[in-house]
Amino acid sequence: MTRIRDERKRRGWNQTDLAYFARVSQAEISRIESGKLKPSPGQLERLGRALGVRPDELAKENPA
Repeated sequence: MTRIRDERKRRGWNQTDLAYFARVSQAEISRIESGKLKPSPGQLERLGRALGVRPDELAKENPA
């Protein structure tokens, strides 16, 4: 999901940083960002809280 990656990079975080703040494994962050794993509602909630973005906004893809 490019929105999660973009928000993470905007903060200057690597995947390990986001994994720590969101309490999601780094492997899951990698798979979510690459589109290999769809995040669960709980994961989206934790990612949104860590990034300061509403979970429903994270679930949207950035326009091309």
